[in-house]
Amino acid sequence: MARNILILGASYGSLLGTKLLMAGHNVTLVCRAKTAELINRDGTEVRIKLRDEAAHRAIFSRDLPGKLDAVTPANVDLSRYDMVGLAMQEPQYTNHTVRVLMVKIAAAKLPCLSIMNMPPLPYLKRIPSLAGMDLEEAYTNAQVWERFEPGLVTLCSPDPQAFRPPEEAANVLHVGLPTNFKASAFADEKHNKVLRELEADIDAVTLDGHDVPVKLKVFDSLFVPLAKWSMLLTGNYRCITPNEPQSIRDAVHGDLKRSQTIYDHVDAIARRLGADPQDQVPFAKYAKAAESLLKPSSAARAVASGAPFIERVDLLVKLISHQLGVPNAEIDRTVETVDQKLNEKIVQGGSGAQ
Repeated sequence: MARNILILGASYGSLLGTKLLMAGHNVTLVCRAKTAELINRDGTEVRIKLRDEAAHRAIFSRDLPGKLDAVTPANVDLSRYDMVGLAMQEPQYTNHTVRVLMVKIAAAKLPCLSIMNMPPLPYLKRIPSLAGMDLEEAYTNAQVWERFEPGLVTLCSPDPQAFRPPEEAANVLHVGLPTNFKASAFADEKHNKVLRELEADIDAVTLDGHDVPVKLKVFDSLFVPLAKWSMLLTGNYRCITPNEPQSIRDAVHGDLKRSQTIYDHVDAIARRLGADPQDQVPFAKYAKAAESLLKPSSAARAVASGAPFIERVDLLVKLISHQLGVPNAEIDRTVETVDQKLNEKIVQGGSGAQ
């Protein structure tokens, strides 16, 4: 049975969208008017490398069994959808028309699967030791999440690395690291039935007889997506330096011993919250994957290009570690560097406007 999935965010969201379309489900991408017009005319193109193949394959939405369309936030008809995917960067939810749509999604009580690096606040409230913590400071606007029932929101670790090639149109996505989306289950079994159906359908997809990477894996544990925090704090946020951004590889391998200390500390925080060591990714496996990540993280690129806000998982982890009574000087230093660079951009933007 074809499900109808609404995905907020047409860039990274087009990766999950393409996997769903390949499995015969229908997808609506929510994006800006210009991008929606482009996608409705030409569809999307996701470039992905199959196992044991040297070159990337271009997968075009127009060739797939599921139907794709794109709309602006103001034109979404929520009655059509079985589930919502949250694939925008966290600061983007503060846009007025997106906020209005979020209020409607919360009121419609649709299950929401986040593939953001920044976990939605309602999901964190499902973790008993975080439910009472003061974490709002880490969010661009925490009020966006106030109306959502925690049990209706879950997190899917956005492990696949993908980017829009700058020289290409906005409907093209290049997958650099085709790992899996790892989702925690919802509170309600009715919603998990849909999630596991999508998991099985995506798993069954082949292309010219070959398996297609980037699966959706569903876990009963709430803590599986938290494994990403160690990677973000060790690599992605340390791409942001007082000077020019560095690659994830250099951030991790520039001082491997220091990187492992940070990684282990964040892993230990996740375990304090309730994660099983089996939910986590060994540092050696992450360090090996980081060897091929030759570009700065999307957060570092955003800061370098003048973004006044980015997702602040670094600040979230700092707030949690301090409230647990296990602060870490390296994490505090990273947060300080990110704050400093963002403030620089705001000051530069302010002086440029005078």
